Amino acid sequence: MTDLSTELFVAHRNLLFTVAYEMVGSAADAEDVLQETWLRWSEVGLDHVREPRAFLLRITTRQALNRIRSMQGRKEVYVGSWLPEPLLTAPDVAEHAELVESLSMAMMLVLETLAPTERAVFVLREVFDVSYDEIAAVVDKSPAAVRQIAHRARRHVAARRPREAASPRETRAALDAFRQAVETGDPQALLDVLAPEVVLVADGGGVRQAVLRPVVGADRVARLMLGGLGRAGGAGLRLTIGPTVVNGNPALVVHLNDQLDGILAARVEHARITGLYYVRNPDKLSRLDSATALTLR
Repeated sequence: MTDLSTELFVAHRNLLFTVAYEMVGSAADAEDVLQETWLRWSEVGLDHVREPRAFLLRITTRQALNRIRSMQGRKEVYVGSWLPEPLLTAPDVAEHAELVESLSMAMMLVLETLAPTERAVFVLREVFDVSYDEIAAVVDKSPAAVRQIAHRARRHVAARRPREAASPRETRAALDAFRQAVETGDPQALLDVLAPEVVLVADGGGVRQAVLRPVVGADRVARLMLGGLGRAGGAGLRLTIGPTVVNGNPALVVHLNDQLDGILAARVEHARITGLYYVRNPDKLSRLDSATALTLR
């Protein structure tokens, strides 16, 4: 291992982590993928590497594909709904619209519906603009086959992605209205910001209480939120809900008695919330206090 090898890995680390995270949906697993990538990169002589970025992407993607397959067993026995691990992101990430959309909770859940190779091709091509030839080398397919996989993945994602991506300002405004309605216990104000077809997905991982299946409909979601968060604030627990940024998008961070209770992300369309994603699983929150926000610089 040379100093140049280390410098090249560090220079590409944020890119590699983002690719791994978008493929596996877990920051902890993405870090493990990077560790495996580093071990393999450290064994490579640079005189055999023509393009370090492409070579590192190839190693990372292949390790991420291995990780996806090993995670299937965990997901099959997971208690309740599975949501991606929230990822702190720095302000510069917001400058990249395609990346912000692909990192959102709503889009990450869409990516979960792709087969592993389709997900790899979609992420590399649509988010990071990797050439078909480079992707072909990564997934051991011909460029023609990769083009077909990319077309199939794009069609699959287009049928499931949010119809209209809200701006960060619109998302923040909707979340502020949601927060105020919950804090004041105002059911009508909450219904005003929730779309009639809103879906709430909560992830407690079997460790913290959370609905086991998605809850659909503004009335049901409003009752649940006011009966959960609202009741906690009225039961002597010190409830605080504040703004944060996760996965490149505005979100809310919930504390009970100064202890982190969860991250609440949202999908917003036409100024109303159509999707709520509440991560309460402590294993998916443990990195938020200590992790450095992802930056592209």
